[in-house]
Amino acid sequence: MRFVETPLSGAFVIDLEKREDERGFFARVFCRDEFEGHDLPQTIVQINNSLAVEKGTLRGMHYQLAPHAETKLVRCIRGALYDVIVDLRKDSETFGKHFAIELTSENRTMLCVPKGFAHGFITLQENTEAFYLTDEFYSPTHERGIRFDDPAFGIEWPLEPVVVSDKDRDHADFDPATHL
Repeated sequence: MRFVETPLSGAFVIDLEKREDERGFFARVFCRDEFEGHDLPQTIVQINNSLAVEKGTLRGMHYQLAPHAETKLVRCIRGALYDVIVDLRKDSETFGKHFAIELTSENRTMLCVPKGFAHGFITLQENTEAFYLTDEFYSPTHERGIRFDDPAFGIEWPLEPVVVSDKDRDHADFDPATHL
């Protein structure tokens, strides 16, 4: 695996190092030792799978509060999505900034989303499927969200959302006093 730091401290784009031959290729998508070498969690406690049928389906921006804050490793396994993270760590130099990347089934790129970041995506193709590995269990009482179009973050989505849940659409404007 090749770990590439993003402009947001602690967040990585991870590319596979494929071993190819006439059969195709083989590659690791997780290695405890390599994650430890980048100060990333080495324990996966939950694996999630999401499918969005329609192009333009938006999920996010989600995060969990401590003690259930989670690191996510996100990969698109079918279709394509535009993945966005926002640094919500109050003590971070990049607090309030975002990073976006296109994840596709063809590029097989993964995004490592650290604790303290909001995460969301919009699908760029029909029947897009994503796979998440997390180091913390989902906790509904610790789940929070920020609005995907909150002007505080200035996220420029590549297309207008077609499908957004009421919950995701109705998040309040970001306020550190009430969100963190």
